[in-house]
Amino acid sequence: MSDPLYKKPLLRLAADAAGAGRLPQPCVTGTAHNPACGDRVIVDIALEADRIIGIGLETKACVLTQASASILGSGAVGLNRDEIVSLRDAVRLMLSGGADPPHAPFECYAHFDGVAEHKNRHRCVLLPIEAVLAAFGET
Repeated sequence: MSDPLYKKPLLRLAADAAGAGRLPQPCVTGTAHNPACGDRVIVDIALEADRIIGIGLETKACVLTQASASILGSGAVGLNRDEIVSLRDAVRLMLSGGADPPHAPFECYAHFDGVAEHKNRHRCVLLPIEAVLAAFGET
């Protein structure tokens, strides 16, 4: 596939599916849906002292959303709500061409550089982050 939207690193991230699956006893659950394409993400989060200690993501979504969920699934443990908000803002700014990708452990968002010129696909990348924020009660 030579489409810049679906680079090999994104396909690998989606296939890795870090954090995939539901948690048996989450503290909170959030859902995000993109009505434009039908993508849906459900996230279960285990919390301790307002920090993520476990995350499970169920995606029925395109490769972009799946890859973003995998990045989030591998890096979200230890973060709190404010740090997830900062991540969302950093990814949004990166997609608009106004900033570099987020720092570790989220540097793999750099692989979404081909999405920048496709505004209708930005929501696909942000959807897993939105689901986490929904779990924290943010709408």
